[in-house]
Order: sequence, then C-alpha cells, then structure tokens
Amino acid sequence: MGEAVDLVEVWRGGRLECVHRGHAVVLRDGAVEAAWGDPEAVIYPRSSAKMIQALPLVESGAADRFALSQDRLALACASHIGASYHTDRVRAWLNEIGLADGDFRCGAHEPGDRDARDALIRAGTGPCQYHNNCSGKHSGFLTLNLHLGAGSEYVEPDHPVQKAVRDAFEDVTGAPSPGYGIDGCSAPNFACTVSGLARAMAGFATAGARSGARAKAQVRLVEAMTAFPELVAGEARACTELMRATGGKVALKGGAEGVYVAIIPERRTGIALKIMDGASRASEAMMAALLVRLGLLHAAHPAAASRVNAPQINWRGLVTGEIRVVPGVM
Repeated sequence: MGEAVDLVEVWRGGRLECVHRGHAVVLRDGAVEAAWGDPEAVIYPRSSAKMIQALPLVESGAADRFALSQDRLALACASHIGASYHTDRVRAWLNEIGLADGDFRCGAHEPGDRDARDALIRAGTGPCQYHNNCSGKHSGFLTLNLHLGAGSEYVEPDHPVQKAVRDAFEDVTGAPSPGYGIDGCSAPNFACTVSGLARAMAGFATAGARSGARAKAQVRLVEAMTAFPELVAGEARACTELMRATGGKVALKGGAEGVYVAIIPERRTGIALKIMDGASRASEAMMAALLVRLGLLHAAHPAAASRVNAPQINWRGLVTGEIRVVPGVM
C-alpha cells in the first residue's frame, strides 16, 4: 500500500493535536479528477459498498417479483440507526415474504436511536436482529435468496447470493477482488482499491446514460437512496444530513473504519475515500469538504459547517479547538 497523506487535522489551543491520514479519489467520466494519497491502496469498503451488494437483488428480477417499493430498496443500501421508522419497515418486509427475525444471519445489537433503545429498556427486552444496522441489506439478501431458491446460510462466501454479489462487485470495480473479510454483519466484504471503489461509484453516476439490467438497477438504487435519505442512515447522521443538504443531487454512503463514497449523477462523478485510522469524524469532514469543492454544498450550510473546519465544543459549551481539512481539499 502506498503512503497515506494528511487529510484532516484537529487543533486545540493553537496547536496541532491530531492528524488523520488517508486516501481519496474523485473520478469523473473515467478519469481521475483529483486524488490524495495512493489511489491503488487496497481497502475493505465495508458498508459503503451496500448499493453494490444490492445490485443482484434488483437486476435478477427479485425486487420486481416481490414488488419491493422504493423505500425498501433504500433500506437495502442502508446502515440505519434502528429507529422505529427503520425497524417497522424491515419487519413488514420480512413478514410479507414469509420470513422473520430468526431467518437473519446478521446478529443483534442495540439500536443507535435513543428512543428505540430506551423503549427496549422500559420494556425489559433486548434488541433483536431487526435492530441491526444492516437488517435492510440482509432483507435484500433474503429476498434474493428466495428468488434463487438457495439454502438458508446466505452469508457464506460460496452461497449463490454472495457469489452474485462478488460477480457484481468485481464487474463494477473493474478488477478481481484480492480477497474478503467478514463484516460486522457476518457477510463477506470484498476488498478493492480506492480507485476501484470510486470507479464503481462513477458507474452508478453514469448509469442513466446506459442500457441493460445492470444500469437500470444502478439508477433505481441511487434514486431510492436520494428519495429516502432518512432510511439510508437516520436523523442527525452524516449520510442523511448531507444528502438532504445537496437537494438529492448526491447519493452518499459511509462505511466502518473511515470509508465514505459519493455518487453524483449530474457530474458523472464517483468519490471514494478511506481514513486510515478509521475515524468517522475525519471521513465525514473530508466528504463534506469534497462536496463543497465540487460546488454541491455551500460551506456555510449547517451540514457542512458542523463537519468541515468545525469548532470543537466541550461539555460546558466552550470552544476548545477545530477540525480542519488540509489546505487544497476545498
């Protein structure tokens, strides 16, 4: 892996306290428009690849066979916070296809939404797999699995569902994956280069100008994400706020360990970035800065100002420092 470069700095008391290093690529019409670090650095895209993982669901005909609405396609691409507006939809989806919580293979965790978490505590119950931030993606996997008539262990790397995902992943990134790791939700997460991930996002961005099942699936998934930004993440989450701030012109998706991607159809542009220490504050700052750079977001908009060159405020409300992107990004 090539050398990562400084991308985001944290200042306190007039001194540089922390530096987040990483890689980023902006790809437009098949050419690199801007890059930082090593575009050929190999990474796990983590949840930033969910729209790729959802491609077989749509292009196979499974989404149409089971009459999946646009909000369900957005959930298939989501890392949600487990709020009721997420879990109610997931429960209804599985109920309509004759499945239930026990058919998931993603595992259970406490919801990120405080109201949902508090409701579980008051009820004296624990979270179920519906609350998993990846339950929408897994609902898509289960729907595809029903369509294929395959076995129940749909997260196994050699299962037909994951074989279809890998084929789609390698096609849109433009290269065979060098391997995979098991993600937090137990599905395989296929590795690629940062430029390969940007290439995939640019492919989604230009899909409207192409024909065929793959392109139609890409358009549908992007339209679903931008139509339902609150389902892709949740209130107060960066993906949701930044998509709203750009007026639906950009589909955004973050991933664990500092990965972030953007799909910008009107610019025929895809963006991928990786913060090497995995800090989400840095990946969100860098993505917001790139949207400002491209003229898709005003620096003064609250969604940008709270993340880019943003003040650090302590528990007493005192400004203690600032998060800054390095010169030349914006």
